[in-house]
Amino acid sequence: MHDSLGSVNLWREFPEQLLERLQRPIIAYDRLGFGCSDSRSSLPSLDFVAEEAQHYFPQIKAALGLKEYLVLGHSVGGAMAVEIGASDPDCLTVITIAAQAFVEKQTLKSIGEAKVLFTQDGQLEKLERWHGANARWVLNAWTDVWLNPDFAEWHLTGALNALKSPVLAIHGELDEYGSQAFPQYIHDQSAGPSEQVIIPDCAHVPHRTHAEKVLESIEQFLKTNLVTD
Repeated sequence: MHDSLGSVNLWREFPEQLLERLQRPIIAYDRLGFGCSDSRSSLPSLDFVAEEAQHYFPQIKAALGLKEYLVLGHSVGGAMAVEIGASDPDCLTVITIAAQAFVEKQTLKSIGEAKVLFTQDGQLEKLERWHGANARWVLNAWTDVWLNPDFAEWHLTGALNALKSPVLAIHGELDEYGSQAFPQYIHDQSAGPSEQVIIPDCAHVPHRTHAEKVLESIEQFLKTNLVTD
């Protein structure tokens, strides 16, 4: 599950690295409006995290004939992974990378700074490389929803309390979009087995800057916690 500005292509080499490390098929998809998926006209609702789990992911699952599976998400994709794991007993394990668990001042500050940055010449064009004509929508879907005052009360408490499958929360020590309170919250509120890994000297994209540590953490967690027939 990709992040707020992400797409399949922006995962870059990580899916292949994960495949080689775990020897499992890896499936990634562009959410509606992102990457190579169809365009959207209206912005996501304030309940968009849960809606991905309730409406969009089940369509992907059905189309691909998925049965038991593991779900991994980065940033808001990690929050979506939690919602998926909480609502679907076929989900065996949840892995979050730099996931938000509630609305934190640090998160809003960094999103506000990014919104200003994207007003500068050439910045939106960088998004167009990955999202084409949808780039402006992608940016607005991120900044306008998160900075909406009515979104301030969003949190994952209910989903985490219902999440019985094992969850691994990976987080960078220097993550500019959220403090270590996020992985701690995921760890503390999860109903099932949980573990957090804090990567030193690491910001918001651990799977790119500290790929080996991320892959090692996932591999070890699954050896300990994944039980299949």
